[in-house]
Amino acid sequence: MPRFVLEYLEGGAGQEATLDRERKAFAEWRAMPFTLSDEACRDVSVRILGRSALLPLAVAPTGLNGIFMRNADIALAQGAAEAGVPFIQSTMSNDRMEDVAAVPGLRHWWQLYVFGSEEIWQELVDRADRAGCEALVLTSNAQIFGQREWDERNRTASSFPNLPALIDAARHPRWLATTLSRGLPEFSNIIDFVPKDQRSFFDSANWVRGQMPKSLGWDDLARIRERWRKPLFLKGVLNLEDVSRAIDNGVDGVILGGHGGRQADWAVSALDILPRARELSGDDIALYISGGIRRGSDILKARALGADAVLTGRATLYGLCAFGAAGVSRAIELLQSEMVNELGQYGVPNLDALSPELFVREDRLPL
Repeated sequence: MPRFVLEYLEGGAGQEATLDRERKAFAEWRAMPFTLSDEACRDVSVRILGRSALLPLAVAPTGLNGIFMRNADIALAQGAAEAGVPFIQSTMSNDRMEDVAAVPGLRHWWQLYVFGSEEIWQELVDRADRAGCEALVLTSNAQIFGQREWDERNRTASSFPNLPALIDAARHPRWLATTLSRGLPEFSNIIDFVPKDQRSFFDSANWVRGQMPKSLGWDDLARIRERWRKPLFLKGVLNLEDVSRAIDNGVDGVILGGHGGRQADWAVSALDILPRARELSGDDIALYISGGIRRGSDILKARALGADAVLTGRATLYGLCAFGAAGVSRAIELLQSEMVNELGQYGVPNLDALSPELFVREDRLPL
């Protein structure tokens, strides 16, 4: 991958303090394994929205996947279907919602950005329903773009890649052949809403960004809840008061997280507030976390501290970049196998046997 593509995959906002915190939060928890335990049958399968899944994971919504390879959203969906987990497709994806929905065996969820007139989100919600999407995920923390300095370094004032970025891209012929041989990707699901004179790749992205309402609020969530009768998740929550307000507004699930460290800098991580969020929510809603998930042991820690499931974006994107749909399913397979192995190391048979008592923070290690 060219450097600017990898920076898009890996980068965070500002000093990347939130991105760094997402990993450090997991590193602060240590297991206290049991011994002489029956480890013959270990199981990491769960039920997500009442249906079985091989592990407590969904592939996170990520926009502009067409920069990694052509038809990347379809490849992500194929990999998720092969691995038996949901795929959450982004509003800013590059493959049509209906084409992704046609992937055999897919558990298809739709992530919603609210922008422009009210008719736009209504049309997207109705299309998702017609396409058979299982759940809707409203992202609430991206109405103002984070300070992504790595992105600014790679672009000209008109948003086009600068000369060093173009020279570096030219040194990656495989990427050029699998990504740009048919031209720049377009935002297929929203392009019809964009004015005709602004439908080029960079202009359309900038137009959507400029149409994000800065006043998105709980009343908007209520209107979306009224229109969408299937499971509804609120994504981008990092304040405990908002967890309670989301429950009061009738959501079926909350996804704690900071947009992969790409929005607010110096924010807490989802794992930091997870135990308290679970205390507040009880069994009233599904509670997921995103951000910082890199290994199977991270998923086990999240489960032990109160998460029903996790979202991963970067791990599956690395698989996508390496080997397309097969790479996506392989990345999920690796996470699953790591979970199964670590369960044995911890001396517990399944996810239900995990509890906060199995882990201790580094600053509270027993002497």
